[in-house]
Amino acid sequence: MAKKIKRRIFLILEAKEHKQRLSRACEYFLMFLIIANTLAVCIESVEEIFEVYEFYFIIFNRFSIGVFTLEYLLRVWSCTTLDRYRHPIWGRLRYMVTPLAIIDLIAFLPFYLPFTNADLRSIKLFGLTRFLQLLKLGRYSRGIKILGQVIRLRQEELILTLNIVCFLLISSATLIYFVEHDAQPDKFPNIPAAMWWGIITLTTVGYGDVYPITPLGKILGGILALLGIGLFALPAGLIASGFTEVITANKKWAETHAPRVCPHCGKPLDEQPNNQTHLKD
Repeated sequence: MAKKIKRRIFLILEAKEHKQRLSRACEYFLMFLIIANTLAVCIESVEEIFEVYEFYFIIFNRFSIGVFTLEYLLRVWSCTTLDRYRHPIWGRLRYMVTPLAIIDLIAFLPFYLPFTNADLRSIKLFGLTRFLQLLKLGRYSRGIKILGQVIRLRQEELILTLNIVCFLLISSATLIYFVEHDAQPDKFPNIPAAMWWGIITLTTVGYGDVYPITPLGKILGGILALLGIGLFALPAGLIASGFTEVITANKKWAETHAPRVCPHCGKPLDEQPNNQTHLKD
């Protein structure tokens, strides 16, 4: 009996039973609570509103923390349903160090810090981790799951692009330091400081707070800006093509694994006796 209850709770929390009303209700409720908490954090930063409705914000925060704490405990308790977490101790510990479980823990853990001797500045800093609750939507949002599939599909190309960006950033910062240091020692005092100019130039933002004034520095800046336009178009193209491949593959999988339905009564053929199709009278 206990195993059945544990498995039932696990399937509900993991949204594995989409056809069940309770599973869908739990999924929608947690999604609503995550979004509402994110909006609450934003509104709390408006002092005029927070001072008037401080009591309600505190009550809502405590209610949300209670729900997220209970959700986390139930997930840890019921995770032994899966074979890879079957061991009652080591299995749960393995589950607790998974990325989503860590996000679940960080989402409510800062609430309990005021009851310790933690520094107040640290408590305010940890309060920002409530925004990590948005990452919990990855359990339920199909779009976020597809994004994760795309990143895994294109991870080698994205890592290669990142390496090229880092190489260009270090190279440009080094060159601009030697070219502009004598002319602007306050703007380019060292290579790490010159990296700020390299970042805003590669991204073609150009804040204008740091810029070259020598002819050679201007030429270098122009070349780097042109490279930045093409360089940052690379990951966008990789992700776009990855989205197309993943969505096409998911559609093919859904069509292949879709249940056969009787064209007359609309019921799955597997549920009908002897897989015989109902005929019209």
